[in-house]
Amino acid sequence: MKRTTQGKGQTLLQGAAVVAVAALFGSEVAMAGADATFNTALTAFTGFLEGSGGKIITVLSLAGGIVGLASGRFSLAQVAIPVGVGVGAGTGVPIVTAAVTATI
Repeated sequence: MKRTTQGKGQTLLQGAAVVAVAALFGSEVAMAGADATFNTALTAFTGFLEGSGGKIITVLSLAGGIVGLASGRFSLAQVAIPVGVGVGAGTGVPIVTAAVTATI
């Protein structure tokens, strides 16, 4: 008769070792909330999406929906997707920024 539980303890021990190492080295990374390494890039990208870049993306999405409608294949998605892109570009960035910077 073959035992199916043989070797399970070794796998459990390896998993526990990985968790212990991650907890040891990952604790500093998780508490690095005051890091400002990518603030310049974040500011530039946020400004792009909230400004002219978000408008360009919305207009291109709307143009794609209009082309789809003109080709004869009507779908609600061709109207809803440009609206969703516009709302996401306009209000999505502040929502995500507020969620990321929220104090837990």
